[in-house]
Amino acid sequence: MTSRAQDPVLLSVVVPMLDEQEVLPELHRRLEAALEGFAWELIAVDDGSSDATPMLLDELSARDPRVTAVHLTRSWGHQAALTAGMDAARGDVVVTIDADLQDPPELIPALVEQWRAGNDIVRAVRGERTGEPRWRLTAIGGFYRLLGRWTGVDYAANTGDFRLMDRRAVDVVRAMPERARYLRGMTAWTGFASADVSYQRDPRLAGETKYPIRKLVRFAIDGLTSFSHVPLRLASYLGFFFAALAFLGLPLAVIARVTGIYVPGIATVIILVCFLGGVQLLTLGIVGEYLGRMYDELKRRPLYLVRDVVVRGEHHVPTTHLTPVLDREDPVPAPDPAKLG
Repeated sequence: MTSRAQDPVLLSVVVPMLDEQEVLPELHRRLEAALEGFAWELIAVDDGSSDATPMLLDELSARDPRVTAVHLTRSWGHQAALTAGMDAARGDVVVTIDADLQDPPELIPALVEQWRAGNDIVRAVRGERTGEPRWRLTAIGGFYRLLGRWTGVDYAANTGDFRLMDRRAVDVVRAMPERARYLRGMTAWTGFASADVSYQRDPRLAGETKYPIRKLVRFAIDGLTSFSHVPLRLASYLGFFFAALAFLGLPLAVIARVTGIYVPGIATVIILVCFLGGVQLLTLGIVGEYLGRMYDELKRRPLYLVRDVVVRGEHHVPTTHLTPVLDREDPVPAPDPAKLG
């Protein structure tokens, strides 16, 4: 692992946004304060907001040339919005962070320090998570332990989408074609040199969480089915187990009939039929999840569509409507000499 002698030439901060009008001004203020002395840009991805977030982003882009607003045609989901921001980012280092300020922008310089030490991926690891119920934290921790055991990939506990990635790691993740995006797993799967930086997670500044229970379950299923075939193997094991029980039960039933200890009872039969039927339906559901993902991949539809991109207050419509990357002529600003090693 080779250390880097200086700060990144350009640091891109990617923030997906869905109805974040209440936190946007404070987010920008704290980013300005935290990244003073760095050459940086903010790629704010509007994921189909229904409040004043798009208008505020356009106004912010007109006031601050470092801010680029990427407006998607509708809400494509958190992971797709993150991917759109990574596609638009120009920096040789990219930081992804949520807009709700539970993850502090003030931690970004510490992430950069680990990057300078030679790490290509730097994960922000949550310590105490104020305001979140214990059952939710227990369930999330158990899921990541299970996912790491089943996939053989190192998933750091208590990590989210707040991380720093070197440009080559970003390009590898962007090149992955899957539609069911699970960026936490995709970045860990790359195997690049990584480090962790711990912090205390604050309560959400304003608004509501974008990951209620329903979306968390969907997200967990995406993670399991995208990185592990173990659920399919478990379905097979269940089939073999109950088939073996059936074969063992046949001679026992014959012996019971011959010896006269057989007692007829409909309740036992009903219970067994219902139980085995449930196992079969569960197995079919697991197979269906994988088939559904194969179907989505085969359709090859775009992961997201861009309505327009706002740079310096000017609207640009991508000709393909598939990517927010623009040919911008403005040069990359030079970093503060005081920050150089």
